[in-house]
Amino acid sequence: MNGVARVFFLSSLVFGLAGLLLGNIMAASHDHTQLPTHAHTMVVGWLSFAVFGMFYHQFPAAAASMLAKIHMAVAELSLLVLIVALYMLYGGKMSFEPAAAISSIVYALSFLLFAFIAWRAVSAKR
Repeated sequence: MNGVARVFFLSSLVFGLAGLLLGNIMAASHDHTQLPTHAHTMVVGWLSFAVFGMFYHQFPAAAASMLAKIHMAVAELSLLVLIVALYMLYGGKMSFEPAAAISSIVYALSFLLFAFIAWRAVSAKR
């Protein structure tokens, strides 16, 4: 596994471990205030990024494209900002709401880019 596929898959493991740690902290403390942060870390960070990594591994031509590199950079950065913003927001720091809103929109745009890349790769005549 190389390039974009490798970055997405390895970062999915990091997000998965971070989400697992946050979930265990919530369980031990009986404070589930950060449940939305935990859910986004696990579903978007762990699961979605693992799927992106596997997709790009299966479609190396798509992974080699500039669009895939843009997808990776935008998705990675926007999710990192989103998770930090959610953590702060659900920790009572309402000033992080704009960062959460903007980063979630940017992540959604990166997902639309992935949908375009994937649709084109899967629909291509072989």
